[in-house]
Amino acid sequence: MSTEPVMHTPAAMKALASPLRREILRHLANHGPATSTTLAKAMGQNTGTTSYHLRMLSDTGFVTELRDRAKGRERWWDVVKADRRMPAREELTAAEQDLAERLGDSKLAEDLHLLSAFAHNRDEAGDWQQGSRASTFMTKAQLKEFHEEYLKLVHRFGTDRDNAPADARMILLRWIGFPDPRGS
Repeated sequence: MSTEPVMHTPAAMKALASPLRREILRHLANHGPATSTTLAKAMGQNTGTTSYHLRMLSDTGFVTELRDRAKGRERWWDVVKADRRMPAREELTAAEQDLAERLGDSKLAEDLHLLSAFAHNRDEAGDWQQGSRASTFMTKAQLKEFHEEYLKLVHRFGTDRDNAPADARMILLRWIGFPDPRGS
């Protein structure tokens, strides 16, 4: 994974606004390279739909075509590994801030759905879930430093699909930190 963060552009935020595109990215990250046909089968879509979304993801740098795997008209795609982050809110226009908020809301709803699905099938998954809920006082600078240390931990303990041990599973990690809106 890239060590330097890549800031989302408005086009990248629009590309991620589609839940299907995020599902395609998750599928590629978890299962490896695929064609629009194999993605369509896995997601219950038609190949025209997955082809369109793959082109949108390619145009914004989220996926890349694996030309060495192509056979005839068959095109293979894989996720581009990068440390992608949202720009600071103050760097965004009002329209981009609105887009970022809608994208955040959509991703949060998706994350809650995935967590709920895991919780309902917890017996099948065993003790794979780990979590913590905490409150503490920090300055804005400390919060930013904490975030950078968290990312270092993810990189230290995690790996990409191609280098993962045979018994590894994709783990969804979500970390957020924000001031309590009920406090001062």
